[in-house]
Amino acid sequence: MPTFLALLQDAAAPTAPDSQPGALDAVLGSFFVPLLLCFGVFYFLVIRPEGKQRKKRQEMLDALKKGDSVVLSSGIHGHVSAIHDDTVSVQVDEGVRLKVSRSAIAEIKPAS
Repeated sequence: MPTFLALLQDAAAPTAPDSQPGALDAVLGSFFVPLLLCFGVFYFLVIRPEGKQRKKRQEMLDALKKGDSVVLSSGIHGHVSAIHDDTVSVQVDEGVRLKVSRSAIAEIKPAS
């Protein structure tokens, strides 16, 4: 079985009337098909699930409302006391409020 380098050299050689005219096309075709398959697998295993996860997180942050029980990315638990454009005030104890970025909210806990 000829190696890739040998096929490439054969394809790059000047074509004589008795040589195969589509050798370069065969080499490029045999190179791009596995490359496209790898990209397809990468898309369905990495890119698409990550996009779905990002969309789900954005929907969670958009549904955030005053009074929700939340967990911050640092592990702090509290309740939303106010929502501003890109910041949220979280009450962690009586008289203790933290002003955090909206992206710092890791999850919204169900009401208990």
